[in-house]
Amino acid sequence: MHGVDDAALYLRAKLSNLQRGQRAYAVGEQHYDLGNDLFHAMLGRRLVYSCGYWKDVIDSGAEGLDRAQQAKLDLVCRKLGLAPGMRVLDIGCGWGEALKYAAEKYGVSGVGITVSQEQAEFARDLCKGLPIEIRVQDYHALDEQFDRSWSIGMFEHVGVKNYRAYFETARRCLTRDGLHLLHTIGGNESTSHTDPWIEKYIFPNSMIPSAAQIAKAAEKLFVLEDWHGFGPDYDATLIAWRANFDAAWPRLAQKYGERFRRMWHFYLSASAANFRARRLQLWQIVWSPYGVPGGYTAVR
Repeated sequence: MHGVDDAALYLRAKLSNLQRGQRAYAVGEQHYDLGNDLFHAMLGRRLVYSCGYWKDVIDSGAEGLDRAQQAKLDLVCRKLGLAPGMRVLDIGCGWGEALKYAAEKYGVSGVGITVSQEQAEFARDLCKGLPIEIRVQDYHALDEQFDRSWSIGMFEHVGVKNYRAYFETARRCLTRDGLHLLHTIGGNESTSHTDPWIEKYIFPNSMIPSAAQIAKAAEKLFVLEDWHGFGPDYDATLIAWRANFDAAWPRLAQKYGERFRRMWHFYLSASAANFRARRLQLWQIVWSPYGVPGGYTAVR
């Protein structure tokens, strides 16, 4: 049946744009709106639902996860050279943690967009008192200027038919001397859709980009300044999420049920296995509109 499901999903992806219009909001409704209690329990002190940066982190437990996520947020800010007074765009801002961190530590203001009502409400409360605006908005509609922009763990929901439009939006919204950072899961080969099980139960209308698809979509729009891969760090991140989820399950069980526990446990375990086997990668890519004068200095 998996082959039949895969063929059907292939045809759907070919015949329609699964990530445009109202379909763009499906993943917010089905996945990100499941409940902030679930994500708070799983993700740890910071609600950051993307790969941590474990380079200098020794502890593999919950405390290590929190340090790895803070290290990832700081890595993004340093790669973009954030400075006080800059205006930043977060495409797919999640619960607002990245913008909050950047505003508090680097003195920037910014706008975050998400397709999840639950995330937006939480992010507005989290960023209260900071020069941060949170919107429920499709990225296609953006048309204003920012000094820096990033997308952290959102590109997996864009879809190959929209990659060019994504980069056109990022370019349109960036100042001449700006920088854009793309943080995304990557695949070893080009495809048009995701695994049928993930599509049905976890992330509707999602897909993992290849390096070739990303590079082609950004051609003539950006200069590629830096491409940093640290896919094995996602293995460690997912295992830490799973441990947090298991530890919190007694207080989540009544709301979510045993069927959900088995499904979610399989999702986290299978995802970790794919990164451990190097079938999936994690990339941070830095782009500039015209090339950084004198060259970009890579940050690690």
